[in-house]
This record gives sequence, C-alpha cells and structure tokens, in this order.
Amino acid sequence: MTDLSEAHLEAFLEMMSAERGAAINTLQSYERDLRDARSFLRSSGTRLNSATADDLRRYLSHLAGEGFKASSQARRLSALRQFYKFLYAEGLRGDDPTGILDAPKKARALPKTLSIDDVTRLIGQAETEAASGEDTFAKLRMHALIELLYATGMRVSELVSLPASVLAQDGRFLVIRGKGNKERLVPLSQAAIRAMRTYGDALRRRAAEAESPWLFPSSGKSGHLPRQVFARDLKSLAARAGIRVAAISPHVLRHAFASHLLANGADLRAVQELLGHSDISTTQIYTHVLEERLHELVQNHHPLAKQAKKQD
Repeated sequence: MTDLSEAHLEAFLEMMSAERGAAINTLQSYERDLRDARSFLRSSGTRLNSATADDLRRYLSHLAGEGFKASSQARRLSALRQFYKFLYAEGLRGDDPTGILDAPKKARALPKTLSIDDVTRLIGQAETEAASGEDTFAKLRMHALIELLYATGMRVSELVSLPASVLAQDGRFLVIRGKGNKERLVPLSQAAIRAMRTYGDALRRRAAEAESPWLFPSSGKSGHLPRQVFARDLKSLAARAGIRVAAISPHVLRHAFASHLLANGADLRAVQELLGHSDISTTQIYTHVLEERLHELVQNHHPLAKQAKKQD
C-alpha cells in the first residue's frame, strides 16, 4: 500500500499557510513535530496518516520517557490534532484519533518560600529598626505587618485591610474576613500580639490616623495601606537584612507560613483552614513538604534505616 503520509503532510502545511496565514516559524514547528511523529510511527510499521489513538499514545509515552517536558509534549499533540482534523475535514480519513487523547498534565510549580533562618533574619531586622528611634511610626508599622503576616499566613489584601477594631480584641485569636466575605479565626503568636499593640499605641498618638477605621491607614483612595506599597517596603527590608530581594514578596511569606507549619507537624486540613482555602486541592501544592517530612521521619526513626546508618 502506498504511504500517503508525505503528500498529506504537504497538503496540510499548504492549507495552514494559504488559508490560515500561519507564520513561517509556525509552519516549520508543525512540520518538525509531525515529521518526528512520523519517524517514530514508521519504526513500528505504522503510517502517520493511518495511525490510531493507541499509536499516538505510544508516541506521547515515548516523548515522556525521553524526558520531554509536559509543555513540549502538549505542543506536539497540538500539531497532531491540527493534522488529523485537516484529514478528517478533507475526507482523507473517517475519524480523528486525537479526539480521545488527554493533554499531558503540566507539573504544578512549587511555591517560592523562605527558610526559617531567612524569616528570622527578616523579622529581626524589622524589630531592630522599630526600636531604633528613627522614623519610628513607619518602622513600628512594618514590624507589625511582618509579624502578623508570618503568624497568620493571611493574604496581603486581608492584612492591609484589617480594621482598627482588632486592636480592641483581647486574646490570641484574630478574625479575618477573606474571599467571598467568609470569616475565619487564626491564632496569633505572642510576638505578633506585642508588635500589634506597640504599633497600636503609636497609631493612637497620631491625630490624623486615630479616627481611621483601618489598622494600617493611608491617605490613598482605599483609605488603607496599598498592598503594592507594603510589597515595595518589604523588599527594601529584605535587602537590609541581607536576603535576596528577588526571593521575597508578601505571598512568599504566606507560603513560608504554610510550609513551616507542615514541616513541623501541622495537619494539611488545619493549614487549609488557616490559609482560608475553600478547597483542599489548593492547599495540596504543599504536599512536597509533607513528603520530605515523611522521608525524614522514616530515615531517622525506622529501625532498618537506623541499622543501615550504623553499617555505613
């Protein structure tokens, strides 16, 4: 039987150029990817134009085995989809074998975080500057912001929009109003309570801000400290603490809060509640921390692991 793959491939590329106005780089990419698939299929006696869904699954599995990233696999599958849709539309075959194929799943990027040592240095820098006596109010505010963020893991938008009424709360818990206007209760560390009270005393002494309904008032449109201003000031603080500026943001501190809790034995469900995630699947980006902790637990406490260490 004559192999029509080459003729079909050329007809497909011509259609992409003439009818869809595909750029030269796009055409070259399609041609390269389709010829690669054809070469793989040909090695097992299968023609590109007559390949089945199972043939194409074998090709995608081959790419995965060769170490191709999910994004690269998805790009090649996209080229195959376009090719077989063309064959089907032109009546050159009676089905589209890619219609039942699932796109390769991209690995979810792990969240950036900070080590406990880096967080300790950051908070220490904020505390030292707050006690320096220069531009005291701004530095007391920054110290309170940092302590609250790391103690609670709240979103930066939740942090900067805290009401001034939290200063009247007496206890180790803070009520946070999060997404969907949902409230959640989060515990405060003693350090966060002290920093917030010290800042609150300074706030009351400032007549201009004393009547504001916000804990962190500002003269801007929202009436409270803009999150962009806090993010900028946080990077400046990190630089003074000797922490790489590119590694720091309010969201990174939120990730650090979650990661450090899990690394020290917290339950994933509890962390979900503290972060205000409505779905546990969102919190599961931190499962790598649990896996590392489990590995360490086995290595340090399993009898066979201990025995192996002694033999080494």
